[in-house]
Amino acid sequence: MTTSKNFALVGAAGFVAARHMRAIRDTGNKLVATVDPHDNVGVIDSYFPDARFFTQIERFDRHLEKLRRKGEEERVHYLSVCSPNYLHDAHVRLALRTGAHAICEKPLVINPWNLDQLTELEAEHDTRIYTVLQLRMNPNLIALRERILAEGNSGGRREIELTYITRRGSWYLVSWKGDQAKSGGLAMNLGVHFFDVLGWIFGPAEDAQLHLDEPQRMAGVVLFPGARVRWYLSCSGDDLPPAATEKGLTAWRTMRVDGEEIEFSGNFTDLHTRVYEDLLAGGGYGIEDARPSIELIYKIRNTPLTAPGDDAHPLLKGEALGGAKS
Repeated sequence: MTTSKNFALVGAAGFVAARHMRAIRDTGNKLVATVDPHDNVGVIDSYFPDARFFTQIERFDRHLEKLRRKGEEERVHYLSVCSPNYLHDAHVRLALRTGAHAICEKPLVINPWNLDQLTELEAEHDTRIYTVLQLRMNPNLIALRERILAEGNSGGRREIELTYITRRGSWYLVSWKGDQAKSGGLAMNLGVHFFDVLGWIFGPAEDAQLHLDEPQRMAGVVLFPGARVRWYLSCSGDDLPPAATEKGLTAWRTMRVDGEEIEFSGNFTDLHTRVYEDLLAGGGYGIEDARPSIELIYKIRNTPLTAPGDDAHPLLKGEALGGAKS
């Protein structure tokens, strides 16, 4: 019989924290402590009303250390990191320092060289650093990967069109998300999961072009061994197609593989739970799994703009989006 594990969580007021709380509950484990400088954390009551809550990271740190010294039954075994991107590295280090494994939201770090330091610390503390790559748990994308691997690349690169438009208000650019040094920019905030799963399916990225780089929009082309990906990311509601606005939708997600629509955004609300189930069963994705997408986005962020050509995303050529799914 599996013994219940104790969890703590950093970033309890963030929107993604509830998915982690649900995953902890649904895998039969216990959340014992949480922290966030903001106290709008009533969501905790829906999952673990007895969990301790702190607004100061120093007091939270001290509490974890106190639990560690009480022994195996009391100590925190896993620390879930749901804080802003630029704090992930520090909070993963906090987990290791208190003897816990880290489960970190995307991106594990913003700059790729910090991965090497975490690798050293992981070995020193004999703990694991896991990263949340939930799209790898999506059944449709798993099926696509299996199909691609079975078919091989004998026919050359496949043509991929990736579009992700999600409306964000003016708060977005004022918050830490609008500060590239804190968030890694739009390609990191909106794109890291997509770039990860594309590399997972089609192999490590070989080259990247950047055609558009604005605070609310980015677009370009990435070449993978098995695919050429034309991508467009936007947090501007002005980019939503009529098919979305007419239905009152605030997001539009689509991926087309050689013209075939791949549904990957609907009816998969439990992907975080699947991530937890996998890592608790001895699997999970770690530092080296996170590296390719973080290196790719760093390259995109530092790639000079080039004029979009024939290989540009349709939206940059004034073409309408076709066959997209919300």
